[in-house]
Amino acid sequence: MPIPSKRWRLPQQAPASFHDALPEVNPLVRQVLFARGFTTPEAVRSYLAGETDRANPFDLPQMSALVARLRQAIRQREEIAVYGDYDADGITGLVVLISTLRALGARARPYIPHRMTEEYGLNRQALAQLRKQGVRVVLTVDCGIRSVDEVAYGRSLGLDILITDHHSIPEALPEANALVNPKLPGSRYPFADLAGVGVAYRVAQALLRVARRVPEPRAGAVELEEESLLDLVALGTVTDLAPLVGENRTLVREGLARLNASPRPGIRALLEVSGLAPGHVDAEEIAFGLGPRLNAAGRLDTALRAYELLTTTDMDRALELAAELNEINSERQRLTEELFQRARECWQVGPEEPLIFVAAPDFHKGIVGLVASRLTETFYRPSVVIEVEDSHCRGSARSIPELNITQALGECAHLLERFGGHAMAAGFSLAPANLPDFQQRLLEVVRHRLDGLDLAPTLDVDAVCSLTHADWQAARALAQLRPFGQGHPTPTLVSRGVLVRDARVVGQGHLRLTVSDGRIVWDAMAFRQAEALAGLPPRVDLAYNLEIHHWNGEPRLRLIVRDVRPASSSADQQER
Repeated sequence: MPIPSKRWRLPQQAPASFHDALPEVNPLVRQVLFARGFTTPEAVRSYLAGETDRANPFDLPQMSALVARLRQAIRQREEIAVYGDYDADGITGLVVLISTLRALGARARPYIPHRMTEEYGLNRQALAQLRKQGVRVVLTVDCGIRSVDEVAYGRSLGLDILITDHHSIPEALPEANALVNPKLPGSRYPFADLAGVGVAYRVAQALLRVARRVPEPRAGAVELEEESLLDLVALGTVTDLAPLVGENRTLVREGLARLNASPRPGIRALLEVSGLAPGHVDAEEIAFGLGPRLNAAGRLDTALRAYELLTTTDMDRALELAAELNEINSERQRLTEELFQRARECWQVGPEEPLIFVAAPDFHKGIVGLVASRLTETFYRPSVVIEVEDSHCRGSARSIPELNITQALGECAHLLERFGGHAMAAGFSLAPANLPDFQQRLLEVVRHRLDGLDLAPTLDVDAVCSLTHADWQAARALAQLRPFGQGHPTPTLVSRGVLVRDARVVGQGHLRLTVSDGRIVWDAMAFRQAEALAGLPPRVDLAYNLEIHHWNGEPRLRLIVRDVRPASSSADQQER
């Protein structure tokens, strides 16, 4: 299948009156914010000033019931198991809640299912084991909203089950003792897109605030400050690709400030093995440096390593654990590349096919989601990658904006044992006997939903400017808009007629460029775009991000190329 060309969507230019009303704001920043919907001077100034976190955690559905049950468990010295997911979002949320409960005097223990031997989320074996060990209350993080049968089973054992989750809401809800999810019907909570760790943080806030307002008679002073947990919220939110807008942007911005000022030992050790230094960590460093190493533990080993890393106060132990996670992550990278290439070879279908579907016995269950992501990113098609075993199949799906993959799986629910996720990513399991019917049915669903659409990735451009303006002043001004991430990406600029002075392939299929406007020279990197070298003319139109990165402690400016084309004949040519 050929790699589709990107469709450039150029922005509406801000009018002169808009620029004139904001003389204190850099012109490039004005244009970027205008392109992103901040079309009044008041909206721009409010955004640049930054919001403070004023959310009320008790606006979340059933928060009062959940807090009341946890306080009862603390008073009665009941054993509480906090049941997390094995990704960075679930692990950071787990640390948030265990830290909070123990600070309040609770008998709380962590539980994370093992990806290799257990299903995602709640499972019967784990619930039975926890009950046998004396657990009375199970509090979930980042999972449970679809666990109807598992919750019923757990409650039949005498467990009280409290669910905190952020995933999409199914038709049938589990009959838990409390369900906290901002997406629940009738929720009055003003922001629905919290990550799992964001929901966990709101639970922690609620517990700490009630404990200070209505302290338990025999409880000591609560020493934990809720703001001390924000570094974990930033880690989990960014790594889970939650949109960095609204409340998430506020939480991540405040969490990054804390992470950079005084990182806990585990994060300091993780920064060291990632080649990063406190003080320069932003969302991009989390997304490409810290997050993958935390996630790697649950993909190839046990996520409890990552949990221990984030909770240890011993710097020597933190360095030891961080080194282990670094090695695991290197193996994860190797496996991902190997299985991605195999998946490409397995799926030899023409560009008219709307779904990539690959299933094989030796696809590693911890890597299938990453392989699906690479396939979708490369070919701009929804992708399904499945590990097939004798008794069951486990798969991951990734999608494009035109298709809600969890809804599509919902139309195949009769063939699945379980499934869940978001619009763009989902996981599922099924019996091997159902695999052919599942493939056929999902293909029918995807064909129907994408029928008539011209599937090509769209590159949203924020500003068209001369390469001369891509300077240090512009880069520092655009940095005011951080943190960047899902839903609020790094601004994409386009410069036309750029002179290519040098181009060569480096690393694993990357393209290093030296470009110029005829006077000044810029370094540029085009990651995974080596195939563009063959047809590269001497002058190009360049779509790129401006990046300030640090090398040996020194800041450097470079262009990160998003796409490159032969120079257009008309500077005002637009694609909509």
